[in-house]
Amino acid sequence: MRAWPISLTTRLALLFALLTASLLLVVVLLQNHAVEDHLRALDDQELAGKVTLIKNLLHRAGPSETLPRRLDDAFVGHDTLGVVLRESSGKVVYAIRPELFGERQLADGGLPDVPTVWEDGDRQLIGLETTVEALDWWSQPTRLRALVGLDVSHHRLFLEQVRRRLWIDIYFAAVIAALFALFAAHRGLAPLRRVTATARSLSADRLGERLAERDAPAEVRELVVAFNGMLERLQSSFRRLSDFSADIAHELRTPVSNLMTQTEVALSMSRTPDEYRDVLASNLEEYERIARMVSDMLFLAQAENGHLPHSVETVNLASEASALIDFYEALADEKGVRIVLAGEALVAANRLMIRRALSNLLSNALRHTPAGGVVEMAIASDAGFATLAVNNTGDTIPADQLSQIFERFHRASPQRHHHGEGAGLGLAITRSIAETHGGEVRVASAAGVTTFTLRLPLAPTATPPAAPRSADHRDHVG
Repeated sequence: MRAWPISLTTRLALLFALLTASLLLVVVLLQNHAVEDHLRALDDQELAGKVTLIKNLLHRAGPSETLPRRLDDAFVGHDTLGVVLRESSGKVVYAIRPELFGERQLADGGLPDVPTVWEDGDRQLIGLETTVEALDWWSQPTRLRALVGLDVSHHRLFLEQVRRRLWIDIYFAAVIAALFALFAAHRGLAPLRRVTATARSLSADRLGERLAERDAPAEVRELVVAFNGMLERLQSSFRRLSDFSADIAHELRTPVSNLMTQTEVALSMSRTPDEYRDVLASNLEEYERIARMVSDMLFLAQAENGHLPHSVETVNLASEASALIDFYEALADEKGVRIVLAGEALVAANRLMIRRALSNLLSNALRHTPAGGVVEMAIASDAGFATLAVNNTGDTIPADQLSQIFERFHRASPQRHHHGEGAGLGLAITRSIAETHGGEVRVASAAGVTTFTLRLPLAPTATPPAAPRSADHRDHVG
């Protein structure tokens, strides 16, 4: 059978009660020991006083017939005192309350000459046996054995009553401590209950709730801060997911609508084979556009889950950039844009992924550079990292758009054309590739010049070639 879990509040209350009871018990034990020692010292002192009194009386006893009377007069009111005087032969010459002594104490040598405690039934007694000298009426000293005992049962009764009262006090103190701990723990754990209540009420539509950090105690404040941070991240993730769903629906709607329209037109009447061929070719372009979009989204999903290829080799950024310049030569010629490449650097990276990132940056620059403009690709290295900056002239990106430029489907300009990575995923893919390699990509735009900077770790052992590249590779005119 599964045990019922004990709440944290109950555990704190029980622990506090146990701690309080333990501390009180230690104090009680110490105090009880101190009181016992004090009462024992009082009893020893009183017993010593009685022995001294008896010695003084016997020393001034005078005629032997007056000894009992003098002793009786001296012990009037001493109801707890017992005295037995015996000669060396064992003959009892005087006794008062001999019933305080048992057979063991009355036996020869039954008591030592130091205070000794014994019990007789419900009574507790303390006594000793000592030698005293008495003067008879011939003034000749006589040695007597004196048994002196005190009934100290009232001290034991007092201690028992004190202990009983202290046990009751400990019990009630533990109960009160437990109740106080319950109250304190209940109040102290209120932020945790608020966290629980907030967590229970969370849904995709209610991620904007936050816990008050000011009211939380110091021990719980970090939890509250972490919980609010989690809500902030969840809200941001849900917002991006919602925007992503809306964006992908919007992006897919256009090619799907084009396919449906062209197919309906083709089926509306009989056409020649060449006309059907044109319709299929147009549909193929839309299919390719959808395929690129799906491929890019799969790439981003793999990047987010850490499933991108990890094969690393030494990559010459200048060589890869030069090859891409040759590939985009026709597009650059068509737009009347000039491409300039300068610099050398070797990086440790996956060649295909780096080529894809550079292709995204170069195609993006060509797309937004007006006729007669220049796209500059500058490679440099510093502090263990290589940087490749892609500069292009054209419209300045608004400052409020720079922080979102690498988001999926984001477009800084509504006039952006559907070409290459025109679905708005190219820069997001570039950022994922840079982060996968331990680098980053940044953007700056001002005064009609936009610069994308890709930063990647340098190859650990390789060094860039010393000989400069030929001018026709470093300065390509499209």
